[in-house]
Amino acid sequence: MGYSIYQLAWFFLLYSFIGWVIGTAAAAVREKKFVDVGFLYGPYCPAYGLGAAAFAIFLPELRNRLFFLFLGGVILSSVVTQLTGFVLERIFHRKWWDYSRKKFQFGGYVNLPYTVVWGIAAVVCISFVNPFLGQVISFVPTQLGKILLIAAYVIVGLDLTGTVSGIVAVRSRLRKMSIIDDVSENLQKTADLMGEGLAGWTQKHLSKAYPSLAAQELLAARQEKERLAEAAKEKAGVFAVGCCFYKLTCLFFLGAFLGDITETIFCLATTGRLMSRSSVVYGPFSIVWGLGCVLLTAILYQYRNRSDSFIFMFGTVLGGAYEYICSVFTELVFGTVFWDYSHLPFNLAGRINLLFCFFWGIAAVVWLKFLYPRLSALIEKIPKRAGIILTWVMVLFMVFNIIISGLALNRYSERQNGTAHESAITGFLDTHFPNERMEKIYPNAKIVKD
Repeated sequence: MGYSIYQLAWFFLLYSFIGWVIGTAAAAVREKKFVDVGFLYGPYCPAYGLGAAAFAIFLPELRNRLFFLFLGGVILSSVVTQLTGFVLERIFHRKWWDYSRKKFQFGGYVNLPYTVVWGIAAVVCISFVNPFLGQVISFVPTQLGKILLIAAYVIVGLDLTGTVSGIVAVRSRLRKMSIIDDVSENLQKTADLMGEGLAGWTQKHLSKAYPSLAAQELLAARQEKERLAEAAKEKAGVFAVGCCFYKLTCLFFLGAFLGDITETIFCLATTGRLMSRSSVVYGPFSIVWGLGCVLLTAILYQYRNRSDSFIFMFGTVLGGAYEYICSVFTELVFGTVFWDYSHLPFNLAGRINLLFCFFWGIAAVVWLKFLYPRLSALIEKIPKRAGIILTWVMVLFMVFNIIISGLALNRYSERQNGTAHESAITGFLDTHFPNERMEKIYPNAKIVKD
């Protein structure tokens, strides 16, 4: 259904280098001097390689539907760019690129004109470049190619380690010198002393002349108030303040449980059948819904005070893209299709359909406007020590649950293809997870024949 891991490893490296060359050349033309746009020391940009590898994994089956291939490139590149920028900012406490002053931007990381270019790039890569690179890679003897890949990835790993260590060392040195804290503190004092009266008059004047600007100022003030409230809670020792790891982990479990129950009730109401909608063998948990809640919360958290239509639009697009990616991923990893919308109108490869994309949009509004504030408040009432222990217990349980579920599904696929049991592990799986039990847990699963 796509490319091998060997080919994808080559694509990542080749596109990382190609992206660095194009980005550096464009920056040189714009700045009229050499500008290294790469995050690492070497001539490669992993973000480009990651985006190209994602295209090669999730988009090949759309090669004959150019509009959806273009749209998939736009959405997938936006997700990769947003997540990459978000992770880098959380690790290094700075933005490596910022489009917040541009029109048609999202979160400061995604800019519409660039996503359009990425969409065109997806069409070009899938239709022309990837087949050509695949032919070039095939000319390299496999053993030699594996050796070259290992050497290249070792170099990239050392480069990444050195870059991260250097940045951490510089930040540590600056903090010891109190440069960062002193500068920010002095700037704040200066602003308070010089601008308090003038800023108040200006804000009052502009609020009358430009009502929309006043609304934006009100929104900014509300967000700042919320930020200060979160800081006060954290200082007081409240558990899982803000959009942190512990909060997102708790929301994952709640979303996975509520999503499973919701789908079960929906199926009962529409088909008259009570069937399992769980993703795992132990407990009523839908991993797709749990990860969806985490994704929506992490990406749209800063926009939770925006209008319902704004959240609905992004929820529809993000939910559709997320469901499509999950469908491809589970088919590649487990050889199983867990849902098929081929019989419904306005579907795309049977993986998503327009109606359920709208459901994702509605779910995003309901989640951020109604469920999230209440669940967040309940989570923060958990004693901090107990909350931390409980979170890690749940994480270990779910990791074990996912591993066992993956092994059971893989063994179920093997039994369907006639593979006999050969070890103690397969014997255990055959005994505890026979076909009858697996078909009860996953009633809509379809084995994909190789």
